[in-house]
Amino acid sequence: MSGDSHDGSLEGYIRSVPDFPKPGIVFRDITPLLADAAGLDATLQALVAIARDLRPDMVIGPEARGFLLGPAIARDVGAGFALARKPGMLPHDIVSAEYDLEYGSASLELHTDAISAGSRVLVHDDLLATGGTASALCRLVEQLGGEVIGCAFVIELAFLSGRARLHPHDVHALISYAR
Repeated sequence: MSGDSHDGSLEGYIRSVPDFPKPGIVFRDITPLLADAAGLDATLQALVAIARDLRPDMVIGPEARGFLLGPAIARDVGAGFALARKPGMLPHDIVSAEYDLEYGSASLELHTDAISAGSRVLVHDDLLATGGTASALCRLVEQLGGEVIGCAFVIELAFLSGRARLHPHDVHALISYAR
């Protein structure tokens, strides 16, 4: 891991960057975790264990962070992967869901044939903060008649209460930060 030390836990691979992207924010950087073969393997094994217990037909992840681990999780549990993209990036018929950001809003789009009615879908992203992105993913799944069977994240910023926004869905996070 490029000279950094860690304690062997997944949290030990996360780099905390104070005052990024602005003063008062501590950015939780997963790039050291992804760069370390053992850290990446442990992360995928833990996420796959969650997914296996939930038995999804599909895993859905948002552009671009959800694309990092989502397809590998899907492959390891024998599920498909659905990509939720930024507006204007998908070439076929789409459904969309808007969500709030700190300063404004954004939206994600999904092909109308990405999720079949009745499909069991695991929502995945690298980070759960306020829950806006994951909530939009849940709405996309539900618009197409799929069932959200759970949400799985590498990191949860628990102090931002994103988990509450995803209620009643089960939320799983490998690492949780209280502040």
